[in-house]
Amino acid sequence: MGENAWRDEEDLPLARRVETQYYLRSGGKLSLEPSRNDERPDTYSYDPLDPVVDPHEGAQGPYDQSPLETREDVLVYQTEPLPKDVEVTGHIEVELFAASSAKDTDFVVRLLDVHPDGRAFNLMSPTVEVIRARYRDGEDKVSLLEPGVIVPIRLNRLVTSNLFRAGHRIRIHVTSSLYPHFDRNPNTGEPIGKSARTEVARQEIHHNASYPSRIVLPVTPR
Repeated sequence: MGENAWRDEEDLPLARRVETQYYLRSGGKLSLEPSRNDERPDTYSYDPLDPVVDPHEGAQGPYDQSPLETREDVLVYQTEPLPKDVEVTGHIEVELFAASSAKDTDFVVRLLDVHPDGRAFNLMSPTVEVIRARYRDGEDKVSLLEPGVIVPIRLNRLVTSNLFRAGHRIRIHVTSSLYPHFDRNPNTGEPIGKSARTEVARQEIHHNASYPSRIVLPVTPR
């Protein structure tokens, strides 16, 4: 994508890729420079009764996702306009250092290609990975959160092949829902599907030298 071309390869992951870390920074920045110790966490509240709703009603394919960014429960991090083309091909890893007021909640990450006119296109359908915090140590192990305690949240199932053109930006969304693609987490910590109530979760995303939240992109030499 971005180049609108097919290319055959002999292997995946590509041997020539360069695993490149982009750090979440204050002010909504996504930077090659690591976070500093004086950076404060970003916060938002996730209300299961008012989830983030796909503005394109579940349609498949790339669509402008920038309308979602008016919501207070969608954090946005992006690079400066790229000075040259950047190809990203392969599996993407995300590590968030997060805390929540809830015993269980969800974290959602989307990767987007931002055009110079401000449109932000998803790179998979729906270009999102979601993790239920109780399964952060594996789907066979339930580990409820201790409210207010910072834990690593790792997401590693995103995959794409996109050429970010010079002048474009690399952007990610961090939130806690994407309905109706994914079921809403009621945040109660009760058994899944058996909670008749909901709670508002107050989320913190930390990004400093001790808790360097980041996304790792397989940048591929052209």
